[in-house]
Amino acid sequence: MNGCAIGVIGLGVMGAALARNFHSRGLRVAGFNWEPEGAASFAAQWGDDRFEITSDYAAFVASLQTPRRIVVMVTAGPAVDAVLEALAPHLASADIVVDGGNSRFTDTERRDGWCRSRGFHFVGMGVSGGEEGALLGPAMMPGGDREAWLRLQPVLEPAAAVSDSGPCVGWCGKGGAGHFVKTVHNGIEYGDMQLIAETWLLLRDGLGLDVRQQAQVFAAWNRGPLASYLVELTSQVLDARDPAGQGALVAQVLDVAGSKGTGKWTVEAALNLGVPIPTITAAVEARSLSAQRSVRAQVHARYAPAVAMLTDVTPDELALALFASRLMGWTQGFMLLQAASQAHGFATDLAVVARIWKAGCIIRAAWLDRVWQALRDQPDLPALPLDAGFQAELQAALPAWRKVVARAVEAGIAVPAMAASLTYFQGLTSVRGPAALIQAQRDAFGAHTYRRTDAPDVAVHSRWLELAKV
Repeated sequence: MNGCAIGVIGLGVMGAALARNFHSRGLRVAGFNWEPEGAASFAAQWGDDRFEITSDYAAFVASLQTPRRIVVMVTAGPAVDAVLEALAPHLASADIVVDGGNSRFTDTERRDGWCRSRGFHFVGMGVSGGEEGALLGPAMMPGGDREAWLRLQPVLEPAAAVSDSGPCVGWCGKGGAGHFVKTVHNGIEYGDMQLIAETWLLLRDGLGLDVRQQAQVFAAWNRGPLASYLVELTSQVLDARDPAGQGALVAQVLDVAGSKGTGKWTVEAALNLGVPIPTITAAVEARSLSAQRSVRAQVHARYAPAVAMLTDVTPDELALALFASRLMGWTQGFMLLQAASQAHGFATDLAVVARIWKAGCIIRAAWLDRVWQALRDQPDLPALPLDAGFQAELQAALPAWRKVVARAVEAGIAVPAMAASLTYFQGLTSVRGPAALIQAQRDAFGAHTYRRTDAPDVAVHSRWLELAKV
């Protein structure tokens, strides 16, 4: 068949890498860049007779096989809408446009309706793995119309990362499900990164290990239950030398973490759905606090907190605390996905999501195989800690987990995400917590009613102040 099998719009870092990925699988690829210089630069560097590169929309669309498959890799926001506006006059009813950027799922659902009204298909697809992943094989999370996914499958599967369970791409559900799954992926990523950073702080300030020793600890952990891309990356980052001087490069990095907003979207979605995700929330807030560097410096100077050593904590205990804390972040993420699927009608298969994340993406980890199996075997599993395998590990880790958090607090070392993870777990295990008093207070001052333990299905109101004997 003549023409290109797939087209990529936006030949920046991620778009260029993904276009080269499709090309490396033997496909003819059309590439579009609205800046002629960018199109010419890509063509000069990578072009051959299986690439057709242009900065003209009509020529780009004409170069594609019909029905057309187009992947848009531009900055999330107005740029996506501008591309759709420019493409629409050139497309036919069976054509598919895929937004592969980090778009908000509500924008994806709006665009889906807009594209349907103009007669072509729209798919929101999360892509994870960075530039290297996009080139060699990313994890891809398409949502939207299932028929569109089936037509995309032949070109997306060969380009995806591959785990022992197959290509790391799959249909994530209806509407904006693909971008919602990617948002939660990024929220889990925020939590994982913060927990790893807090554990590094405990190794550095609590145990007094030098940077080489820290790197060795993370490298050793990557050969065990904590094995994951982020733990491996941490060992490599800690081992990097400063090219401008002597010592570790990480020691020269300003203590301010950046953010692109997807972590905040995760928190907002959880609040809207009433799903607690305290580990991820703590991670997002920690980044915000890091940005208040001037205020932190002033408060530090005023209080000059003395940090004590964690004399009775071992690296093995830190590993257990990190494992259990990360599992809580993942638990929260999957519970959020489940709630969103029900609320928005996504029909997301959580086992498919776990399988997609097994390779190629930033949060890939050895334990995802177990998560995938647990969700595949128990589709209605309410929470990961209820899986028998994870239950045994959490029970074994709990003493060290509590000890690490307690000692960190006593030593004056901030571990907001780890403490939030432990508190969340202890809240999950509490059958009768403090909520009874809160509801009693609400009924006392606002007649909001409450439900009695002996009649849980009936809302009642009491005149608390008249009944009080104090």
